[in-house]
Amino acid sequence: MKSISILGSTGSIGCNTLKTVEHLQDFRVVALGAGKNIEKLAEQVARFQPELVACESEECAEELLRRLSESNSAIPKILVGEAGLIAVATHEKAETIVSATVGAVGFVPTLRALEAGKRVALANKETLVMAGELMTKAARASGAEILPVDSEHNALHQCLRGESAAEVKRLILTASGGPFRTKTRAAIENATREEALNHPNWKMGDKITIDSATLMNKGLEVIEAHWLFGFSADEISVIVHPQSVVHSMIEMVDGSVIAQLGVTDMKHAIQYALTFPTRKPGCLEPLDFRKFSTLTFEEPDLEKFPCLALAYKALKIGGTMPAVLNAANEIAVQEFLDNRIRLSDIPRIIESVMNNHAAQAVSSLEIVLETDLWARAKAKEFLTASVSSAGS
Repeated sequence: MKSISILGSTGSIGCNTLKTVEHLQDFRVVALGAGKNIEKLAEQVARFQPELVACESEECAEELLRRLSESNSAIPKILVGEAGLIAVATHEKAETIVSATVGAVGFVPTLRALEAGKRVALANKETLVMAGELMTKAARASGAEILPVDSEHNALHQCLRGESAAEVKRLILTASGGPFRTKTRAAIENATREEALNHPNWKMGDKITIDSATLMNKGLEVIEAHWLFGFSADEISVIVHPQSVVHSMIEMVDGSVIAQLGVTDMKHAIQYALTFPTRKPGCLEPLDFRKFSTLTFEEPDLEKFPCLALAYKALKIGGTMPAVLNAANEIAVQEFLDNRIRLSDIPRIIESVMNNHAAQAVSSLEIVLETDLWARAKAKEFLTASVSSAGS
């Protein structure tokens, strides 16, 4: 029986990973890392009985211990903070690490997992956006393997199996277009939190859903695809596909296009990453083509969705610029979720921070972390100035 650890076990990907583990019945969960959803974490610990658990703070650890004691559940070793997540990511018994935390919090633990030679099933795209060069270098040095869990990159991985990279002309990432695909710029400008969180196809966490609404999610995926597969920005395209049936495609040099299709459920991508290179019977209903008599494709509107253009710009500049893009976006998205800025302010803040940054080479972990902190502080500075200006 294979052993796995999960970073972000109480989130959408983490919960779906545990459902997939139950379906496959040949994986043992040895460690779980989560944030502050202690009610969910306690349920997972009681059910899967990991040896090690990490949560956000000492207060969370105390609450977890109380809940486990009251339910007479086996009590694992409990750690907190980044050190706890690193322990989960490098657990000596874990062969595969599912990296499913949201945002930059998963960066260092995932890097440590790669340095330790673990197979990493990666759902946290921000880690490659922040420091793809460090991540891929660590994987090469240790012999670690990165398997994408994002549906689009997982689809590309499947399309590229057995193909020579020299015969691939470009990668094509599909995007649903989010809830504002058919809306006007004015409607997007004044969109509410509830409207932005109303994704037409996928059920995801708040942060990634807002990223989907702005198309930043697709921009981050372009950067991630660059590091996963080695293609340049000009060799990675985005096409809007509202039905979300075609998850991604590759175009060959002879004009042939290979596509991966499937139902809109992350459990397929998770299972593929866990069992690769073997395929096993899945727990999902097969794709019913009778329900999709029409599949449509359209170019993304970069004027309505400037975040995608900013991501391409960051990738082409390179160095620390993608880390700046990611950090500024995380700050701006949270401000929007807290109802302090408009949706259209998100790209404006990101662009302002990028324009104030002189990119440098990603030569060390310290440079990435310093850049991340600088960009977050600068984003908050612009936010404060914007609020003051609006109130004057």
